[in-house]
Amino acid sequence: MAIKIMIADDHSMVREGLKQLLELEGDIVVTGEASDGVECLELLEKNIPQVLLLDINMPNMNGLEVLEKIKEQKIDTKVIILTVHNEIEYLLKAVEIGIDGYMLKDSDSNELKKAIISVIQGESYIQPNLIPLLNSKMIERDIDKEKLELLTKREIEVLKLMAFGSYNKDIGEQLNISERTVKNHISSIFKKIDVSDRTQAAIFAIKNNLINIF
Repeated sequence: MAIKIMIADDHSMVREGLKQLLELEGDIVVTGEASDGVECLELLEKNIPQVLLLDINMPNMNGLEVLEKIKEQKIDTKVIILTVHNEIEYLLKAVEIGIDGYMLKDSDSNELKKAIISVIQGESYIQPNLIPLLNSKMIERDIDKEKLELLTKREIEVLKLMAFGSYNKDIGEQLNISERTVKNHISSIFKKIDVSDRTQAAIFAIKNNLINIF
């Protein structure tokens, strides 16, 4: 019995190319195609495939937002992100939301079929050359989480203001504490998160979503 696949990608040539490649041997059938995130979710309401091949960059709703909705609505389909993005942050985000597979578009069709079979069997499939990077980033994140947990609520407030470029005097005025107390907090923060200056502390704050610079 053929495996039922849906393809969500905003490029019709990509969808057509994938469809032809996957259906070549007759063991896979493409039962739906979507050109954006909203259309993808609408199609999933009518026809749930065994596997959804999902692009990240799509109009109306991107692939990661679609993935979040699929998880929220508990839609019973395996999801493989198929993207040009080899940036580790996209992969980390997909893993956090709960991905079954993550492949780059420059993979060959045999590897894609291998990924499809793997996820149907209940395994996860991340493109092999991305795994070492993912592992090192996961370790890094765990270390950062431990450091974050060392900070007091007041220290996090000071760190956020410092990351936005506020001077000690301004931080003191905003938090209603003395400049000397601010200095003590900053010294404690540097020690706990293992940085030596305000720039490194700001990078730590941005990286750990304490502030949003966009």
